[in-house]
Amino acid sequence: MAAAPGPAPGDASALLPPPLETRRGRAGAMKLTRKAVLARAKAAELDSVRKLNCWGSCLTDISICRELPNIEVITFSVNSISSLEPMSQCQNLSELYMRKNSIPSLNELFHLKNLPRLRVLWLSENPCCGPDPHRYRMTVLRNLPNLQKLDNQAVTEEELSKALVDGEEITAPPAKRNLENGCPEANESSTTECTTEPKSEHLNFTLEETNKIREQLGMKPVPRDKFSSFSPRETDGSRKKRNNILNAILLLMKELDTEGLEIIHQTVGKRLQALQKKELQE
Repeated sequence: MAAAPGPAPGDASALLPPPLETRRGRAGAMKLTRKAVLARAKAAELDSVRKLNCWGSCLTDISICRELPNIEVITFSVNSISSLEPMSQCQNLSELYMRKNSIPSLNELFHLKNLPRLRVLWLSENPCCGPDPHRYRMTVLRNLPNLQKLDNQAVTEEELSKALVDGEEITAPPAKRNLENGCPEANESSTTECTTEPKSEHLNFTLEETNKIREQLGMKPVPRDKFSSFSPRETDGSRKKRNNILNAILLLMKELDTEGLEIIHQTVGKRLQALQKKELQE
């Protein structure tokens, strides 16, 4: 796989520090440790850490940020971080650089709404950005109206006014998910077994969307006369959710190397064959 690109201008990481010492957890998760934070920030205690630069460190777990009450500038660009929740208590945070990570949804912005000093945010090149740059920018600004710069571009008064109309208000955090299997966390009293593919959330695609995926994978399109029940009638809400997932998948595919794409190719082929076989049986 090609090496990750260097830091972008303004990403607070033009001079990269030495390789970061992290701890590998279950499922290959790379956890940012207390020792690593203190070494990188050249601090004696977590309370005294003001700036933290962990650009390009393969991080997935940054829960240590909950113990950084006085942090002001965080650079986590070019990692594999999927949640902004660990920064939700960093009340002194003024600059946050999260470019090129794995933030899946703009609902994660909920965790930043109560940070009174946040003025600079760099969130581009994440799956949450989606295919519509205008909607993305308007939604960020509607929920974080105190920002002065977003994705290295100054925020204008006109944009803030337009965001009230074009942006989507985020009123609740995303559902918590189990990092190992991607399932929503169950309450202790819950007796329902969590599976990676709940029946109520099967993805159903139109012919055009199915063929778009197959084209990305180098596969032949499905003929219209053989495509009937791949996409049953659905509500606008479920269709919007499905399209968001599809866009996120297509964005993430651009980051894969040949081996990764081959695995997806084989998996999608088997899945489509199974669906077609089931259709014939019905």
